Amino acid sequence: MHAFRVTGFDTPPGLERLDVPKPGPGQVLLDIAACGLNFADMLMAEGKYQETPQPPFTLGMEVCGTVRAHGPGVSAPAIGTRVAVFGGQGGLAEQGVFSAALCQPVPDGMPSEQAAGFQVAYGTSHLVLTRRARLQPGETLLVLGAAGGVGLTAVEIGKAMGATVIAVARGPEKLQVARAAGADHLIDAGADLTAEVKALGGADVVYDAVGGDAFTAALKATNREGRIVTIGFASGNVPQIPANHLLVKNIDVIGFYWGGYLKFAPEALTDSLAELLDWYAAGRLHPHVSHVLSLERAGEALELIRSRQSTGKVVVVPGPA
Repeated sequence: MHAFRVTGFDTPPGLERLDVPKPGPGQVLLDIAACGLNFADMLMAEGKYQETPQPPFTLGMEVCGTVRAHGPGVSAPAIGTRVAVFGGQGGLAEQGVFSAALCQPVPDGMPSEQAAGFQVAYGTSHLVLTRRARLQPGETLLVLGAAGGVGLTAVEIGKAMGATVIAVARGPEKLQVARAAGADHLIDAGADLTAEVKALGGADVVYDAVGGDAFTAALKATNREGRIVTIGFASGNVPQIPANHLLVKNIDVIGFYWGGYLKFAPEALTDSLAELLDWYAAGRLHPHVSHVLSLERAGEALELIRSRQSTGKVVVVPGPA
């Protein structure tokens, strides 16, 4: 089989030919139909992600595929079942082994390209807004980086939860993507963010995957008893938080790392994903995939994320795209 591998952090990842892996205890072997890319994949290729394995390894954190074989002790999901699973690595390949316990059956009407890019983005926003930020109907949600892979799902889920959603993205094209996902108000990332948000009544919850100056501006426009959730730092700048501002306005700043739940509460991820797939089946969610590229073009797919040319998700498929 072919796989897109990191052999060292000083050289670009590339396509290699490997033996098909055998599933171990508790694992299934999947024929991979599609792999959703994330900002973390780019960081992992550079050795900058918080849970980067030692090379060599295969990139690709989340996949959709069909169960081909069971490892010892595994009877479900049944062979032939199409599933979505977050493995952390191993997805940019034609086959891969993953934990059977983390596999979720995919609705029949859901394209594999959507299912592959569904888990991290929608799972992040769902757990952030329900479990961590405690978003309530009628509150105002400010989403930074609202046209990106996770930001766009925050717009959609926030609106589904009854919030008024302010979307921040760069340029009219990306802002219209956020509008289509349900945003009530649009702010260009080049504008005076603090003034614009204050003019709309301030934010009760801030969803921040950007960091840097955007975090600082959003903090100034956060209402009393507001909650700011840090998802990531796409700007490359980790903000320093003035604790006195938190004190004066009774503001919470909350950290969130979706993959971290695998270690201490994996059921939170599987339960969340099951609910989200039910929402999808009911027509409540509409995943946006801006690019689908072949495995041979996985390097180009990562560059789309690096250069911020994509909206929603970038997906890689083993066959022609």
